[in-house]
Amino acid sequence: MGDTVFLNGEFMPRSRARISPDDRGFLFGDGLYEVTPAYGGRFLALDRHLARLRRGTRELRMAFPQGLEELHRELLRRNDLEDEEMSIVYLQVTRGTAPRSHAFPDPPVPATVYGWAKAFRRPTREAWEKGFSAVSVPDRRWARADLKTVQLLPQVLAQQTAREGAATDALLVRDGLALEGAHNNVFFVFGDTLATHPASNQILPGITREIVLEVAREEGITVEERPVTLAEAQRASEIFFTGTTTEVRPTVRLDGRPVGDGAVGPMTRRLQQAFLGRVNEECGAAVT
Repeated sequence: MGDTVFLNGEFMPRSRARISPDDRGFLFGDGLYEVTPAYGGRFLALDRHLARLRRGTRELRMAFPQGLEELHRELLRRNDLEDEEMSIVYLQVTRGTAPRSHAFPDPPVPATVYGWAKAFRRPTREAWEKGFSAVSVPDRRWARADLKTVQLLPQVLAQQTAREGAATDALLVRDGLALEGAHNNVFFVFGDTLATHPASNQILPGITREIVLEVAREEGITVEERPVTLAEAQRASEIFFTGTTTEVRPTVRLDGRPVGDGAVGPMTRRLQQAFLGRVNEECGAAVT
């Protein structure tokens, strides 16, 4: 992880970064975050990530910080990441520091803005070809899963369940519906059709999800944004998860049982290549 971070208007070594114990992100989880990928030093869909953050601040009635696009670029530069195959920038915005009270500070206080950058190692081709596994876990999140808040304890517990089950991903299930992963979205293949839960308050509208839907339609694939039950998901011929650090990740086992024939499927392969094609087109990279 890069040593230079940004905190409240200042770049500094990570060891110097300090927040107040009265910061509302620390006390209440009263904040939002974004993780944006860069390939070869050029960001993929930075405008979409910032638009999602802007929507989140609007929904939570927080001020949207200015200068965030340049901040992302400066974090890459200061951490010598401009030539990395892939890196990520993490940005967190909280409602700021004030004496502990559930109601918003009155008068408002400045937001706490924190950011860092690091190189990210994508899975090897061998690991991707082997495929990954997932386990289904009850979804215990609050009713606004569409906001990328720092309130992640349900996701933490879900991902720990996956780790303890020697699985890569946790598939969140609520009222019998397979919604998304603990930190990514999920797609199912039924014959020649691609299905994923529709954008709603039940899932986070992933930027990679959005790009995969776009390239799938460009490829002429039939796409259905609709609820998928866990029972139906268990009969899918292919499953894959999508996300900033997930890209297009094939799942070949769900709850200990093979998905389809237990191998990475043709539609997953096709969409992985189409997604990387979009990356190379937008970032001028040579990612394979």
